[in-house]
Amino acid sequence: MTGEAGKKPTLTFPAGKPSLTSASIKVIEGQGTPAKDGDVLTANVTVYNWDGKENKAAGSDYDQGKSEFVSVSPQLPKALHEALVGAKPGGRVMAVVAKDNLSAEQAEQAKQQGQDFDASSQVLVIDVVSAAMKAVQGTAVDPAVNGVKVGSAGGDKAPELTTKTSEKAPKKLVVKTMIKGGGPEVKAGQTVLAHYIGKIWGTDKKFDSSWDRGQPATFALDQVVKGWAQGLTGVPVGSRVLITIPPDLGYGKEGNAQGGIKGTDTLVFVVDVLGAA
Repeated sequence: MTGEAGKKPTLTFPAGKPSLTSASIKVIEGQGTPAKDGDVLTANVTVYNWDGKENKAAGSDYDQGKSEFVSVSPQLPKALHEALVGAKPGGRVMAVVAKDNLSAEQAEQAKQQGQDFDASSQVLVIDVVSAAMKAVQGTAVDPAVNGVKVGSAGGDKAPELTTKTSEKAPKKLVVKTMIKGGGPEVKAGQTVLAHYIGKIWGTDKKFDSSWDRGQPATFALDQVVKGWAQGLTGVPVGSRVLITIPPDLGYGKEGNAQGGIKGTDTLVFVVDVLGAA
């Protein structure tokens, strides 16, 4: 393998048939806190299809010009999990994921997508950039939006958001910073890792909460409602913001029946921005 961490790696494969046995290796040590289960890493991933013939690169974040989030979990293929546990920012790890790490169902699914694990393996090279924070830090200030109250729960607990009010909802997008983070500003089109709670203005009806699910959500800003995309662009990582979104920047006149949101509803979110990739 050639190429330093932070640049796209080039792999040279041994001649002959591919290894059909999974393996993992730490290529470059890195510095800082070793990753553990439950961590979400910002990383640059390069994938090769080791078939013993062309051994083609199947894709690389370096070609896309943006990193991605990788969750460290025992549910990952064993070799990939072993490679990621203990990985440090600035480090590079490599995993050979072969048939012995996959269930029959996973192998069949891969086959339908063009990867035959009976005759090939997948090689992943992962350059760890950083670990996302688990919770924002700092004392929250009052967002000063009439009709909305936010109780500041500390640590990784959800803040208390109250939206039951007779006040009229703002007609335009409102974004108020309650805690200003010290990380880089979120750029348009990035993928964001965040905890959030969403309620409907005036009713106090909660229609969504990542805190209730027990894990932060990831979403690409070019694939969410306009109010989210506009409201989070430029917000520093590590911030807590209150966003009120009028219908035209939310779900529009159709609303969102699944979430119980009407076409006239203004949405109110408290969002903790934990990472951007």
